[in-house]
Amino acid sequence: MTSLPVVPLSPAAAGRRPALPPRHLADLDLAGRQALVAELGEPAFRAKQLSTHYFGRLVRDPERMTDLPAASRERLADALMPQLLTPVREMACDDGATRKALWRLHDGSLVESVLMGYPDRVTVCISSQAGCGMACPFCATGQAGLTRNLSTAEIVDQAVYLAGVAASGAVAGSPPRLSHVVFMGMGEPLANYSRVVDAVRRLCAPAPEGLGLSQRHVTVSTVGLVPAMRRLAGEGLSVTLALSLHAPDDELRDELVPVNQRWKVAEVLDAAWDYASRTGRRVSVEYAMIRDVNDQPWRADLLGRLLAGRLAHVNLIPLNPTPGSRWDASPKPVEREFVRRLREAGVSTTVRDTRGREIDGACGQLAASETASADGR
Repeated sequence: MTSLPVVPLSPAAAGRRPALPPRHLADLDLAGRQALVAELGEPAFRAKQLSTHYFGRLVRDPERMTDLPAASRERLADALMPQLLTPVREMACDDGATRKALWRLHDGSLVESVLMGYPDRVTVCISSQAGCGMACPFCATGQAGLTRNLSTAEIVDQAVYLAGVAASGAVAGSPPRLSHVVFMGMGEPLANYSRVVDAVRRLCAPAPEGLGLSQRHVTVSTVGLVPAMRRLAGEGLSVTLALSLHAPDDELRDELVPVNQRWKVAEVLDAAWDYASRTGRRVSVEYAMIRDVNDQPWRADLLGRLLAGRLAHVNLIPLNPTPGSRWDASPKPVEREFVRRLREAGVSTTVRDTRGREIDGACGQLAASETASADGR
């Protein structure tokens, strides 16, 4: 069996064992919640009532759970619905259609989530780890290192909270119901495999067990952890797999995505095609356009040859530079030529909508700025 790579901890996390977050109903399936409620001396159906409030009505305040006896309300909420995310900063741009939240977890760790409203859908981008151990040099999160994995409930709670924001009507011009979730926030989702898969199942289970999203509207990203990609293909899920490729050749990808030193481009793509074959789902190939680094015409041609005829779509990402970084976005004419060459090769290609630039929209920027502010820098 191939083991996953050992990833570095951030300086703040090195030398200490992360404290576990409090247990939450989103950590458990409905049967597990019923068992816990019974341990508290309450009827098992109270678990369904609590779950309906949390997943169905997006309610957290015990005082609003009026179908529960007043004597039980606080105790049940404390046991099954502890506060996992404390808002630190919430920012909006794009006329309120993009809203970014920075959360502090129970141990002081910081994570980010983004809500994006469109005329036909509402999408949230959520984090699966505090920090990231993949060390991609152009990514603010990767430069911070890994603090710890998030629990299933810490992952799910980001989506539920922002679903409540959407339901409040705060995102003008968009539907009031969350419909899409992308695991493209802080962290490498497949490095927190079991909790991410549990979170997907919770998000997609019908209410009151879960949030009731379509699996086809959930995207799980990876930099290319091949054993985990192959494992995901066997889960019986129909989520979209997004592969953060960023270079079609091993020489450059070894630098941009260090895990490529373990699993090369050919092996990563082979695992992606296995996922597509077994699930029937088109793989989204993510490619950050970095000026004079990976945007040459010959690299577009090579990428086109690798993907031609495959069940794949290229999502080109205009790089959102981090402060002080040597990495910058490709000029628009270069980007257009890259797109032209890929499409000429028969590869479906789009350029990602650039959302949230004025609110530190790139993953990890808001957390980095908060940490720097706290340190007095």
